[in-house]
Amino acid sequence: MDFSSLKRNSGSNLDKLAKAVESMASNNQNDDSNEYWKCELDKSGNGYAIIRLLPTPPQDVDSDGLPWVKYYDHGFQGPGGWYIEKSLTSIGQEDPLSKYNSELWETGIESNKEQARKQKRRLHYVSNIYVVKDSKHPENEGKVFKFTYGKKIFEKITQAMNPQFEDDKPIDPFDLWTGANFKLKIRKVDGYQNYDLAEFDSASPLFDDDSKLESVWKQEFSLLEILNPKNFKSYADLDARLKRVLGQSNQAKYKTAEDYTAKSLDEVEDETFIKKTVSESKESSFSIPSGAIDEEEDDMSYFSNLLGDD
Repeated sequence: MDFSSLKRNSGSNLDKLAKAVESMASNNQNDDSNEYWKCELDKSGNGYAIIRLLPTPPQDVDSDGLPWVKYYDHGFQGPGGWYIEKSLTSIGQEDPLSKYNSELWETGIESNKEQARKQKRRLHYVSNIYVVKDSKHPENEGKVFKFTYGKKIFEKITQAMNPQFEDDKPIDPFDLWTGANFKLKIRKVDGYQNYDLAEFDSASPLFDDDSKLESVWKQEFSLLEILNPKNFKSYADLDARLKRVLGQSNQAKYKTAEDYTAKSLDEVEDETFIKKTVSESKESSFSIPSGAIDEEEDDMSYFSNLLGDD
């Protein structure tokens, strides 16, 4: 198109552009990231909000679902980039990095064991929540979201259900009538997010109106869908990605911890999983795929989501 044509068509693209914007808005509404809520931190690394944990969503009730699901992922940097992937062990399948960590541990070499420690799984929980108060983003108040959290907050939940002292009454934090609001208080301590001051309020209904409670319940998202195998990459794809990140050839098997610097992530599992899978890995054999997958965008997109994760 030349300039004269551009001038001739001036004003004729408005409808086309408006439809494009409408389409983008519609696509954004279906964006999975919009279903998740995070507490925004201030410049000091502190955050505060009040949320209510919600019961098992109606979509999951018939499948005996719980008001939470858990999954594992890995996050570390190798010479070939970052490995930021969900672990297939989340859905009871063999995972290439868990197998590799077991092999490293089995060597008995301390540098290999240290590498395995830095590559081990990170545990996440996901529940539905109702946002009671979010001063940073008041537009979120009164809405239902999925909320990803780690074992520190999960410990708060289990302590509420099974209090340590006799004079503390146990509560079901996920109950709409007898549960309690959760005061999420986040501090930055020694460079890490700290949840020690987070606490449950006194038990009370979320609303006194059952019709409102039913409306909230029906807005919940399926949690079991998070563990749908279709939402996980295949063993072959993960194995190819892992080899690329580690800078391994088909013949290379181990690298020492000094070969790269791994980024440590909080709330990871302990060494018992690695030790446990040592024996399991001996009994399994896996095909090694050829080639590698190009996932540069996966690294960057994950980093945008990683900021602020528990």
